[in-house]
Amino acid sequence: MGSGMTSSSEPQERPPDPDPAPVSGAPTPADVWTSGPAPEADAGHPLDPPAETPTATSTETPTEAEGKTGGKVAAKSKGPLAFLGELPFLLLIAFLLALLIKTFLLQAFYIPSESMEPTLDVGDRVLVNKVVYHLHPPRRGDIIVFADPNPAPEPHRNPVASFWHWLTEGLGVSTSPEKDFIKRAIGLPGDLVECKQGTVYINGKALREPYIKVEDDRPCGPFHVPPHSLFVMGDNRLDSKDSRYGLGYIPFDKVIGRAFIKIWPPSRVGWLRGT
Repeated sequence: MGSGMTSSSEPQERPPDPDPAPVSGAPTPADVWTSGPAPEADAGHPLDPPAETPTATSTETPTEAEGKTGGKVAAKSKGPLAFLGELPFLLLIAFLLALLIKTFLLQAFYIPSESMEPTLDVGDRVLVNKVVYHLHPPRRGDIIVFADPNPAPEPHRNPVASFWHWLTEGLGVSTSPEKDFIKRAIGLPGDLVECKQGTVYINGKALREPYIKVEDDRPCGPFHVPPHSLFVMGDNRLDSKDSRYGLGYIPFDKVIGRAFIKIWPPSRVGWLRGT
């Protein structure tokens, strides 16, 4: 047999299979990452897409933005007609405040007579504290304003005249000498008041009165002051209608308040003090 023949029983090598064609529509590694190493994914979780960078939103109003950029906002000015429109409201507020102050706190009074000279002259104006005697009773030496304890019938006034009378009295422009009085409290409830040789005695003791300039030698009393009442006298003892002569005792409920300061004229402005 020829030596050039090979045996058919030996195994022959098989050529490698070609790469399978990619499935249409499936992404290839080149489609997902085009450059650089691929990031590692967390176990069990797909890769998240990169988060969007937040952008700041402006909260400025158009006016503020214009102010920062140099813009100008025209201011609406009020003319005289706008003030005239508000004037009635302002006058009403002022009237109500004056009413409250006059009724509950302070009231100005005009001095119409010489009965309190030299402490108070005719034409002086004083402020009266209406609150103080709600805190404590009148004290000896206080200059008090009180209503007539024996009033005469009031004249009839129409509404306009009544308002004008109330306004002028409240501002201290005028005061009826027969309606409201201003005197000094001398005797308190339970006191025994006497006048001897120009000196006032309270319960047998001489009263020190530095405000008296001219003494009155006329005797008076004795007067026993009843409860809840006052014995009053003017500083001008020779020309004063007071508790000695016709006015009588002054009940507490007739007392309006305590005069504490002179406000007019400017040359006489000053505090009013007791003994």
